[in-house]
Amino acid sequence: MGNLPTVKDVILAPGNGSFFYDDQAAIRAGAAHDGFRYLGEPLTPGFMTVRMPSRSVSIGLVLSDGIVVWGDMMSVQYSGAAGRDPLFQVEAIDAFTRSVVIPRLLAVDASNFLTACDQVFAYHQGKRLPLAIEYGVSQALLRAAAHIARTTLAEVICSEFALPLPEWPVPIFAQSGDSREINVDKMILKSVDVLPHGLINSREKFGPSGETFREFVKWVAKRTTELGEPGYHPVLHFDVYGWIGLEIGMGAETIADFIAQLADDVPGYRLHIESPADYGSTEAQLDGYAKIVSLLDARGTNARVVVDERCNTLDDIRLFAKAKAAHLVQIKMPDVGSIADTARAVLACKEHGVGAYVGGSCAETDLSARAAVNVAVATQADMMLAKPGMGVDEGISIVGNEQSRLLSILNYRRSQTSTQNTEAASA
Repeated sequence: MGNLPTVKDVILAPGNGSFFYDDQAAIRAGAAHDGFRYLGEPLTPGFMTVRMPSRSVSIGLVLSDGIVVWGDMMSVQYSGAAGRDPLFQVEAIDAFTRSVVIPRLLAVDASNFLTACDQVFAYHQGKRLPLAIEYGVSQALLRAAAHIARTTLAEVICSEFALPLPEWPVPIFAQSGDSREINVDKMILKSVDVLPHGLINSREKFGPSGETFREFVKWVAKRTTELGEPGYHPVLHFDVYGWIGLEIGMGAETIADFIAQLADDVPGYRLHIESPADYGSTEAQLDGYAKIVSLLDARGTNARVVVDERCNTLDDIRLFAKAKAAHLVQIKMPDVGSIADTARAVLACKEHGVGAYVGGSCAETDLSARAAVNVAVATQADMMLAKPGMGVDEGISIVGNEQSRLLSILNYRRSQTSTQNTEAASA
């Protein structure tokens, strides 16, 4: 064990996320578009303008054999909203990493992923480390363990959590951003498994009584039939950012009625509605969503409720899964923190028969997205987000190709093991 690579040094590199940080409170309050920017004063602490370029800090672990493995620290598009960590500040993250995290990294056994995470992410001054730091550092630690073991990141997760090597791809979910129509066409032409997200984050996009949104849902289903290959039948998944509750009412019956009506508008499609309402706290969200789920289940509709806001950390996800307060939980990786906790969150959802959607943000990076694929495939999540960015093509390429390469490696490993077993038996 003494000759295993250790962390000899740590280097940091400032970088960019793949989209922007948006002040959700200001947008919800009606901040107007001016080209790509929003006008008006920001409302969420830390924001200098309503829309700001997303930033990242890469952390490189210099291992004793000279190899450098990387992870990316960043936050989500709607930072500081709905109980999330505050806006990502490069200087503050850099300073905290240097003073608190690097000394811990230099003292860990890099070959043991979960133990290393536990040691590096121990509370500091009675508080959890910033989740962006947990997220980026855990990616680097996972890559270190994989390098030492000469395996993929997914195999490290399988080994640590005693999971069988995965054989099946995880369905990919693409998000359209504001360029809805063009991006929906792209998704259909590329036969994406789940689409289009839709970014229904304002009264204008939702419409009075939800009419604008309803028309969009019908249009997506119709377009799928017009453009899709024969037999192509995606799941339709829309994120409404709480607007059903804001526009139509917060009563569980009212919300369930609206969602069931939407499902009737697109017969034969499985419909996901993400964030139908924001009840203002985790406890209220648990209660409200459990009622909506129960009402929809009783009707036998094709519609499913997806929770995002107010269900941020592993503890939150366990609460929602146990209470069946969603059909599907978005495990928003930068909000969960350590990617070990994303793996735990998927397993908690499975334990309670709730769908696990390994999500994240358009504001992430290529590096964090590829790590996410390995965790989603290892734990066999129900779906994963095509990220980063809002361009559709890039996210599908990064996530889809990483998954394809990973499954090819795992199939090769299986064939090698089976050949060796056959040779051993005949010897």
